[in-house]
Amino acid sequence: MAAGRVRHEMLSEALDIIAALFDTAEGTVNYRGKYFDVESARLWDLPEQRVPIGIAVSGPDSCRLAGRKADLMVAVEPKSELGEMFDQAGGDGKSRVGQIALAYDSDREAAVERAHEQFRWFGLGWKVNADLPNPDGFAAATQFVTPQDVSEQLPCGPDVEEHVEKIRPFAQAGFDEIALVQIGGDHQQQFFSWAQEQLLPALRSL
Repeated sequence: MAAGRVRHEMLSEALDIIAALFDTAEGTVNYRGKYFDVESARLWDLPEQRVPIGIAVSGPDSCRLAGRKADLMVAVEPKSELGEMFDQAGGDGKSRVGQIALAYDSDREAAVERAHEQFRWFGLGWKVNADLPNPDGFAAATQFVTPQDVSEQLPCGPDVEEHVEKIRPFAQAGFDEIALVQIGGDHQQQFFSWAQEQLLPALRSL
């Protein structure tokens, strides 16, 4: 059996277990599957509102799984066909979340350098990333990715219009929510301030 199919079957079983745990207000969950067995499992501190379950999608199999079993889909590529496959599999009316990484910095060169250092694997695509076994594999696969390659794919720096133009395709492809991933843990506060004052107002016009 292909490794991709095994992963999807395992994820499907895991989703059944997680959903049952969130939906069981009292009592316990027992599960017997091909890959997982669960006995007397229970979440003792359930949230007041059920936590929505999202699945990252990249092709027909993941879209079908998300449509059947998820509350929302997440995609890092602005492809309208992903949403269409998701809807056809039962996702119609559920949220479509587009996720894009960006590197805000008042110095664009510093932003590009940080994006290249921390996020150059982004352009490989999920089919490649899913098969890389460890950090050494990622390093080898991205050794020829240049800072320019990264800056052409991801918005970098302080120019609001650059960010808007690279986020716009998600809105055009039918995504109703956009998740922005700021690259660099030390730059989150600066990003929040800039996004609130400049980026988010510009995005509301999409």
